[in-house]
Amino acid sequence: MIHPRNIVIAPIITEKSSGQMAATNTYSFKVSINANKIEIAKAIEQVFAVKVLGVNTIRMMGKPKRLGKYNGKRPDWKKAIVTLREGDRIADFEV
Repeated sequence: MIHPRNIVIAPIITEKSSGQMAATNTYSFKVSINANKIEIAKAIEQVFAVKVLGVNTIRMMGKPKRLGKYNGKRPDWKKAIVTLREGDRIADFEV
């Protein structure tokens, strides 16, 4: 089994995600591209000691980039939007 800290890579803190935190008790995370919804839910519960009600995942495609005459692409990544039980909060990420 993958260690929970290797599944949850980083929180996504934007204006839109901050609004979701307050309104619908959902948090956004950058997660391992190989992790499934069950692994993500268990990792969030272990790392932050909260109860997860639902997980939505999105595969984000890397943007094409160019440096001079060389073409390249940023890596693909996965975003998870996690819904927590009413009353549970992750205090470290709230603004």
